[in-house]
Amino acid sequence: MITKISVENFKSFDQAVEMTMISSSKIRTKVDHRVQVGSKTRLLKHAIIYGANASGKSNLVDFFRFFKATLDGGIPLWGTRHFCRTNSENEGRDSLFEIQMEIDGKFYAYGFSAVLSQRTITGEWLYELYQNGSAKCIYEREKSAKPVLDASIKLTSEEQNRFATYADDFEDNTSDLFLSEMNRGKKYAETSKLQIFQKIYRWLRNSIVIITPDSGLTNFQYYYEEESLSLINDLITTFDTGISNVRIEEIDINELSKMLPKQIFEDILEKVKNNIAQSKNPHFRMSGRSDKCFFNIEANGNGEPKITTIKLTHGKSVYDFDFSDESDGTRRLFDLMDMLLLKREDVVFVVDELERSLHPKLTEHFLELFSELHRERKTQLIFTTHEASIMDQRLFRRDEIWFIERVEQGSSRLYSLDRFKERYDKVLSKAYLEGRYGAIPVFKKFRFREGV
Repeated sequence: MITKISVENFKSFDQAVEMTMISSSKIRTKVDHRVQVGSKTRLLKHAIIYGANASGKSNLVDFFRFFKATLDGGIPLWGTRHFCRTNSENEGRDSLFEIQMEIDGKFYAYGFSAVLSQRTITGEWLYELYQNGSAKCIYEREKSAKPVLDASIKLTSEEQNRFATYADDFEDNTSDLFLSEMNRGKKYAETSKLQIFQKIYRWLRNSIVIITPDSGLTNFQYYYEEESLSLINDLITTFDTGISNVRIEEIDINELSKMLPKQIFEDILEKVKNNIAQSKNPHFRMSGRSDKCFFNIEANGNGEPKITTIKLTHGKSVYDFDFSDESDGTRRLFDLMDMLLLKREDVVFVVDELERSLHPKLTEHFLELFSELHRERKTQLIFTTHEASIMDQRLFRRDEIWFIERVEQGSSRLYSLDRFKERYDKVLSKAYLEGRYGAIPVFKKFRFREGV
């Protein structure tokens, strides 16, 4: 689970801002929205971020996207102009990115600094954090110096030699993260202290799932498993979309080519061929979604791949409906359904504009289902929204609600609703729209000229 994030000099975040998932000890309501870790720490399961257009809400989501992209391949090209451009000095100033997390009952802080305009990593660190407020360094690096493992980490002589070799080879490397390098084709014994590099890396890459309005999910295996499909049918009928049944239908490759743009179709075929050629296991499956369709491609050996899509039934209609026939809101629901179905422990969903194309009541119903289905799991949901109607203490705790607003010179500040002393019967959405908490649009007066 995430305990805190910190970001500085990234997009609209000039000075350092933090968002914590540690619950307030003053709030006694909705205790099922917390997860107890150890004897002292309770982590929140939700964070809802409000703000006006262009306030910086999506930039907070981009923090996670950038973090994961850098883990995959160093500072991405699209990130070189993502320093905070409200000040010319920021182009050469370090940007900072840190995620604090809980894994298997232990707390860690992993982060890095970089000069984005130069695609240069200037620092990297990993600490283990303790509930008494102290911390132990596991490793760190500064600029082009080789990474240094803390003396408190006791390795065998073989492990010491391996780490020294990896660290020596990495000296002067300011393009990549050492954490990524320690996971590039390397294997460690289960008892090795070097396993910590894999533990942190895998959590960051696999446990944080980012969903944005312009990118559908790319893994829809639930729609192709009988048990999950039955649950999907039960869930979809609760949303009053008119859909009464979802089923799978096999199609041929020509039908798929008509559903997708030519270049995307060709890229998919190339990816399937490459995966089959490079894999020792001849079985391969890939799912995806475009604006027009869901599709699943399954290959066994060198035979023709099996291609399937979903068909939808409305009420008692004798006709099937394609995915492209549905409204934007219904298609959005299918994007989000994965969040309800995933049963794996310790997942953090980061969603930009969760309510996009959804009726407020439908958004509320989705959030209630999410909380109910993940009540016993260590699952977190962090999302941005404009939907004031869900700012309700019946749905969320005060310490789960955050605001982002633009301040002088265009930079963003982030703060929690919990800083405001409100009664428990306060209508929060009304107070928000009245401007009590800030983070709403501020309009200037405009007067039409005569004759215009």
